[in-house]
Amino acid sequence: ARNMEIRPFYDPITHNVTYLVWDAETKDAVVIDPVLDFDLQASQTSTKSVDELGAAIDELGLRLHWVLETHAHADHLSSSQVLKQRFNAKIAIGAGITAVQETFKQVFELDEDFATNGSQFDRLLDDGEVLEAGTLALRVIVTPGHTPACVTYQIEDAIFTGDALFMHDYGTGRCDFPRGSAAALYHSVHDKLYALPDETRVFVGHDYQPGGRETQWETTIGASKASNPQLRGDTSKEEFVALREGRDATLKVPRLLFQSVQVNIDAGRLPDAHEIRYLKLPLNLFQPTDDLGRPKS
Repeated sequence: ARNMEIRPFYDPITHNVTYLVWDAETKDAVVIDPVLDFDLQASQTSTKSVDELGAAIDELGLRLHWVLETHAHADHLSSSQVLKQRFNAKIAIGAGITAVQETFKQVFELDEDFATNGSQFDRLLDDGEVLEAGTLALRVIVTPGHTPACVTYQIEDAIFTGDALFMHDYGTGRCDFPRGSAAALYHSVHDKLYALPDETRVFVGHDYQPGGRETQWETTIGASKASNPQLRGDTSKEEFVALREGRDATLKVPRLLFQSVQVNIDAGRLPDAHEIRYLKLPLNLFQPTDDLGRPKS
């Protein structure tokens, strides 16, 4: 499909970039990393972002085949179920999601019957697999490190890196979530992504506007290898791991970590309603305390 079109949808609240990718000739399309809006203080979801995306799909007359997640996000809720229902699309994620489900099933003490085999998704993707969406063919590159389940999607000369690789003036994803690994991320980016041709276009999962510059979401492998401040083509594994782990130790927990992960490991489904729906909020998870809330020494 030489007529591939890519339209980004930037969410300023979560700095997330959702991508609508389609073949202009056949109108076959996929969506990567869609957002369900969430007001933290009100604990309220809304669909402004995904409604804008849906309107664009309708307006362009596209046939949405797949909603693709690069990983189970910790900073926003996925609106994949909204798109699945509205467009009869299927949802896919990397096969490593099962490790993330196992980990967080324990953290949230989810019901016994919460499956940790990835069956909430329509398809689990393995390294090197090619997913077809009509005339679009997406190659799956497994790129763990930020989470054990991260994947990069390659369509022709473009890759969609999620939180593995960010803009060439910013860096890479953090690696301090459960089962994250800076060493694994080095291998994913340096040995796999940097092996792609320099002119390969890179579409990132977030942009944090370093130095207050305008939002950007597209770079190249060549630019990343030349100037990524955390991981260049000539950066050693030891250097990267030391730098990444040092930086991660200073970062705050993502604002929507517990809400996002709980929903996203269930393929974007909200918790079942009794009278009211409830998300679980672990208390003192990262710094355990005694019964009075005092840090345990």
